[in-house]
Amino acid sequence: MTEPRDPELLRLPVRGGDLAVLHWPAARDGAPVVLLLHGITGNGMAWARVAAALAGDFDVHAPDLRGRAASSALPGPYGIEGHAEDAVALLDALGVDRAVLVGHSMGGFVAAMVAAGVGRDRVRGLVLVDGGLRFPEPPGQDVETKLAAFLGPTVDRLGMTFPDLAAVRAFWAQHPAVGPWVDVPSVAAYLARDVAEGEGGLRSTVVPEAVLVDGGDFLGNERVLEAAAELPLPATLLWATRGLQDQTPGVYDRARLEGLGAEAAGISAREVPGTNHYSILWADEGVAEIADAVRAAAAR
Repeated sequence: MTEPRDPELLRLPVRGGDLAVLHWPAARDGAPVVLLLHGITGNGMAWARVAAALAGDFDVHAPDLRGRAASSALPGPYGIEGHAEDAVALLDALGVDRAVLVGHSMGGFVAAMVAAGVGRDRVRGLVLVDGGLRFPEPPGQDVETKLAAFLGPTVDRLGMTFPDLAAVRAFWAQHPAVGPWVDVPSVAAYLARDVAEGEGGLRSTVVPEAVLVDGGDFLGNERVLEAAAELPLPATLLWATRGLQDQTPGVYDRARLEGLGAEAAGISAREVPGTNHYSILWADEGVAEIADAVRAAAAR
């Protein structure tokens, strides 16, 4: 797959300030708008390969959600409903009536919350990518412990300091799910976007409080967890065979989705073989499936 061109950076007004948004413009005026919503410790650059597959035919926007990357200075309160409100505010700022929403992991819960709640009439189509439906219950008595079990090494970096980007790369190279991708230029850009100069070196821009609040929502807030059952339109769920640490099964499998009532909720679920929770956004198979789902959603 050809590496994507660099996006432009927009700053659009939301509660408490401006949200940073990566923008891959369409080749023509009036093209459908796609809003790409990343996971709990991610940033908008996670979507670069998907954006490359869509840009031209679609006007693609991928925000750094509140408390992450170039939006890290935005104040709380955090939470899935707050991110949903930010998504609607972005559409308002862009002058867009309706958009196709695509959410990965935590972003899937945000997208479902927009569609089922504050932006019910603003969603043209909905694609959930390994998220949006209830995750398996991780072990632990409190949110912090559960998140550590669920996210694994991904959350460890939030308290770490790195001397340079080479050390950032070395950290991620050891990650069982991300490691094989660290030298892909667009993925390297995504990992670099996570860090900024701080005391003693490079530190993650992700605000720990945002992770705790947002994680508490998608692990135990029933209003958030039930949003996917209240969607006003059909949706597609694309799920990875392997999980956050490249394990099998991943966060979903066929039996689990049947138990969650995905089909009854109007959600068409498809496995993307050969991918894990992260690589579903980067592997050719995942990118193609997401792009196809977006095109189908926009055509409805």
